[in-house]
Amino acid sequence: MPEGKLRIAVTCSSNMNRSMEAHSVLSKKGYFVKSFGTGDKVKLPGTAIDKPNIYDFNCTYDEIYNDLTKKDKAFYTQNGLLHMLDRNRRIKSKPEKFQLCEEQFDLIITCEERVYDQVIDFFNSKSPIDNTPVHIINVDIQDNQEEATIGAFFICELVHLVSKCEDLDNDLVRLLPEYEKKCNRSLLHCMLFY
Repeated sequence: MPEGKLRIAVTCSSNMNRSMEAHSVLSKKGYFVKSFGTGDKVKLPGTAIDKPNIYDFNCTYDEIYNDLTKKDKAFYTQNGLLHMLDRNRRIKSKPEKFQLCEEQFDLIITCEERVYDQVIDFFNSKSPIDNTPVHIINVDIQDNQEEATIGAFFICELVHLVSKCEDLDNDLVRLLPEYEKKCNRSLLHCMLFY
């Protein structure tokens, strides 16, 4: 499959950290990539564990950045959230909810098993339109900045290998176990249909 032809979606819960880091790395490598969240709301850590910052998916990265700056600029600078939001707003304007996307992808990579399950549940809740296959692969990545960076490079390497497949449906059966051993991470995989 030619690299420019592979349509990729990367999903995490809030479309803030893990999916956006992978989106950034993949787009710099020239891949067609979009990123999404699967949660009900966009959730970010607050100044206390029991006080998260919660936003709707239609809220822009600029609005979230400005809100956190008003709340406690020093704290959110120190914990890296403002830096993360600054990266995000250079890539796109706002977090997007996967379940609202009408676009079709060849490959959907999720960053957490719960998100993988939500993507599968979404596909199972609707009738296939044209039976176009989509491969869904989960790469578990802890939701912190260091792991998001490491995970983005794992995802990029995986996408590179997938993009070289001549017969994606058959080649993934061989490729994924080999990649699991190489990166020492368990992967989940299924094929569903649009």
